[in-house]
Amino acid sequence: MKAVILCAGFATRLYPLTKDKPKPLLSVGDKPLLDHLIEKLELIPEIDEAVVVTNARFKQHFRDWQKTVGSKIRIKVVNDSSMSNDDRLGAIRDLQLAVKEGKINDDLLVLAGDNLFDFSLRPFADAALKHRPDITVGAVDLGDPALVVKKYGVLQTDNGGKVTLFLEKPANPPCAQVSMGLYFFPKTKLAKIDEYLMNKENPDAPGYFITWLLEHDTVWAYPFGNGIWYDIGDLNSYESANNLFKSRRS
Repeated sequence: MKAVILCAGFATRLYPLTKDKPKPLLSVGDKPLLDHLIEKLELIPEIDEAVVVTNARFKQHFRDWQKTVGSKIRIKVVNDSSMSNDDRLGAIRDLQLAVKEGKINDDLLVLAGDNLFDFSLRPFADAALKHRPDITVGAVDLGDPALVVKKYGVLQTDNGGKVTLFLEKPANPPCAQVSMGLYFFPKTKLAKIDEYLMNKENPDAPGYFITWLLEHDTVWAYPFGNGIWYDIGDLNSYESANNLFKSRRS
């Protein structure tokens, strides 16, 4: 199994913190956000390599980080050549690039690089492997639909866990269960990435990809229960996460 961590965004909502530093390398607690994600991946023994997708503006930051991070997983940094939001490829094209440049021909776990959580990914990986050859997405329930309005991809499932509805950042969410930027693609489904982009679908938000997949395939959700999850999207969420992880360290 391989992993891809999507880190090619420019995080303008976190300025000035991210003006000269990529969001995944901001310190949370006592280490960069990306280190937290690598440590979670290390607990999945099937994963032997992680491909980190960045952009031309911050590629050297990630290559410097790569030299210092001590991980038993091989890490490869891929540059998508974008310099700003104006020429960014979008998450799905970045994923396509990672598969191509990383020569990935294996089951694939995909993580958004602004994810932060304190629970193990092992149960998710176990469930996803059992659901092969179908795709699995990670989900968390935020409890109140008002908290997710126009912020997150929202999903509903049947009693067995199959996704029946996926809405990308809806204005009137039917529930509070959201996609947490965690996906599992079996080896046999990697071609769906190219197929989606060939249809000239939205290349940016992964939620649109999941909506498209539901028209063609079975998609499962793995709901994480107790635990802390942050989508580091603005200064408030970053400061909240940083303060919490600092307090846990002390």
